[in-house]
Amino acid sequence: MAIKTHKPTSAGRRGLASLTFDDITSFKAERSLCVSLKKHAGRNVRGVVTVRHLGGGMRKQYRVIDYRREKTGVPARVDSIQYDPNRSARIALLVYADGEKRYIVAPLEVAVGDVLVSGPEADIKPGNAMTIERIPLGTMIHNIELQPGKGGQLVRSAGTSAQLLAKEGPYAQVRMPSGEVRRISVRCQATIGQVGNLDHGNVKLGKAGRARWMGRRPMVRGSAMTPRDHPHGGGEGKCPIGFPGPKTPWGKPTLGYKTRRRHETDSMIVRRRQKKNR
Repeated sequence: MAIKTHKPTSAGRRGLASLTFDDITSFKAERSLCVSLKKHAGRNVRGVVTVRHLGGGMRKQYRVIDYRREKTGVPARVDSIQYDPNRSARIALLVYADGEKRYIVAPLEVAVGDVLVSGPEADIKPGNAMTIERIPLGTMIHNIELQPGKGGQLVRSAGTSAQLLAKEGPYAQVRMPSGEVRRISVRCQATIGQVGNLDHGNVKLGKAGRARWMGRRPMVRGSAMTPRDHPHGGGEGKCPIGFPGPKTPWGKPTLGYKTRRRHETDSMIVRRRQKKNR
């Protein structure tokens, strides 16, 4: 897939860079695998906004994705590569030999007509799924499980892939797309290859209205608000924050302030990811 630029016939077209969608083979979703989505606009069950800057956007249906790949030993033919509005990657519609249809995250180099298999007897080729203990070292993988049988939870975004580095007893060392090296049980399942749609990161929306179509509402700086609405607000003209460090709208420290304690997973991380230079 390639990136398409447009003639600057308007201000919104000047900075627009979109995908050509030449990898899409069918724009009609499988109705038996679609579920209606209800919009919540960032509200919880009490109607309180818990996630800001969400709301509106085009109505869309959720495509049920098979992350478990538990139909072992049954060959499946790739019927089509489709667009999914709920994720950055493309999805592939599989038709199994027994007639069942399922969606999976479409790997790179998988085309219509290919036959994919999951299970211990599967070959090492993109799209096939098997446990990590049967995957050779150095192989690029995606859709990785954290718990055996729970389904893939890691490396599912467009263009991402992880690399299998080593196997030590019941655990394997996998290098994640962020550069982190972590231990994962060899009984967990993973899919061979890299996730498709590599040019997703090069897309430029071009205008604010396209973000609204995607359900993203405007983000307002705290310094542009009043003191009643934000700790950074108020003052004449442009003013500094006025605190030792920045704060959230609710007065909590932010921008680098650690709020999560996940000591139970520290033992599974071999090497931390490198911090990006801001």
